[in-house]
This record gives sequence, C-alpha cells and structure tokens, in this order.
Amino acid sequence: MGSPSGPPFDPDDPDRARRERDTEPIPRIDPDDGPGYGAGPAYGAGPSLSGDAAFGDGPGYAGEGRSGRAWSRDPEGYPEQPISEEELAGLRVDASGMAPRRVLPLEDEPSSLVARYLFPTERYRGEWKRHWIHLSTPIIVGVAATFVLGYLSGFLAGRDVGALTTVAVLLWFAVMGWVAWRVADWWYDRFILTNKRVMVVNGIITRRVAMMPLVRVTDMKYEQTPTGRALNYGTFVLESAGQEQALREVKNLPNPNELYLRVVEEMYEPQAVEARLGKEADEAKADDGA
Repeated sequence: MGSPSGPPFDPDDPDRARRERDTEPIPRIDPDDGPGYGAGPAYGAGPSLSGDAAFGDGPGYAGEGRSGRAWSRDPEGYPEQPISEEELAGLRVDASGMAPRRVLPLEDEPSSLVARYLFPTERYRGEWKRHWIHLSTPIIVGVAATFVLGYLSGFLAGRDVGALTTVAVLLWFAVMGWVAWRVADWWYDRFILTNKRVMVVNGIITRRVAMMPLVRVTDMKYEQTPTGRALNYGTFVLESAGQEQALREVKNLPNPNELYLRVVEEMYEPQAVEARLGKEADEAKADDGA
C-alpha cells in the first residue's frame, strides 16, 4: 500500500499552525441559520460568496435570492432580516386600509346588446359607453337651433307669413330629430373588453363591429387634452403588428387611466385578474351564506 502524499506529521513543526490556518475551509453563511445572520459583526467584514448573498445585485439591492424569499439591505450593503408576509401586505395598502391603486369594478354579466357578440369560451371583462362629451356637438346644435328658430318663428308669425313660420318649425323638428339620432347612436356605441380581445360596436340601423385580439396589440396609449383631464375622458390608440387595422383609435372613453390599467392587466397579468375575480366570488358567496 502506498503512503499518503505530503510531509510526515511532526508535532514540533513550527509551521504546522500556520498551514492549518491557511487551509481552513471558508464557512458558509445561510440566511436560514437564525439570528446570527444580519447586519453587524456576525456577518463578517466582506461579502459572502455562499447562499443567496452571492446572487444579489450589490449594495442597496432588495429583491429575492435563489430561495425565492424577499430580502432587504441597508444603505451600507449588509443584508437585514427577510421581509415578512405582513410587511409585504402593508405595502399593498395605504394608511386608510385601502389599496393604493384600484381598477374599475368588473361587471358580472354583459348587457343583451353585447352578449350576442361574445363566444362561449370568452370571458367578459366590461363594456363602456363613450363619455358624454361625445354628445357636445349635437347638444350645442340643438340648443342653438331652439333659440334661433324659436325667435325666427315668432318674428315671422308677427309679420303674417304663415308659410315661412311653418318652414321654421319643420326645420326645428328636423334638427331635433338629428340630435335624437345622435343620442341614440351614442347609447348603442360600446367599447368592450374580454380576456381575448377589445371591440367597438356602434350603429343603429347598420351595425359595425370592430375588434382587435389582445395578443396582436404591440402598443397602446391614451391621450388627454386639458379638457379631457378636467372632465376625465381620453382617446385610446391601439397599435397592431398587422397592416390593416379594424380598430386603432377610440375617442372619448371615460376614466381613461383606470381603463388603461384594466386593459394592460388583462394583457400582461391575466392570472392576477382571474385570481381577483375568484376571490371576489368567494367573498360574495361567503356574504350570501352569512
């Protein structure tokens, strides 16, 4: 049998202690070891290359290591204790106990006007009429026509020209009929969101249905003029990878910021929407049972 390599053991060797110290393994520091892990002398003078600490982004990093647990660091770069679930929950609510960012509540069922355009495996997320500012032109025209034609018909009646008075009255009825048509068209005009697409349905006699799949939306933005910011409406612009777009610009939609968050969440976090809806359904059932 061969002898082990290296010099023979000598208890009187003066360099023995130095060699043992130099070959001592570097201790590993595990975040799960308990109170010994934290800022201060117990951590050591330099960064550790073991455990989750080796995968941080340097001083000031706050995130998750390989273990998936959330960690925070102080300004000096030393890790602190992991963030608990209670602390993470506190980040999601403000001092009043409400969530810092709320989206519009989801409607339970589509209206009969919209339901006919949805297929069975599609999940309905909401429908919105355009902001009332969409009717500003018809309303202004109707009010102006009432004052002008009312004054004109009274003036002509005093001049004993009955034919012209009748024409003025008929013209007023025609203008008000056009205003009523525009109001009805606004009532049947809907912007619809599902888990698969966005749609715009409008028209009274001739129905027009435009849609765009969410998977094809490459960019989306909304624009608000100063008046739009004051009255809370805006214009949505949807960009798609295709050349021909049936739906690109949707004007005068209400609550544009909340609606924008709703669409973006449906595009990028559909699981979060499903989880929220499931939680709301469970809470509703619990309330009904109580």
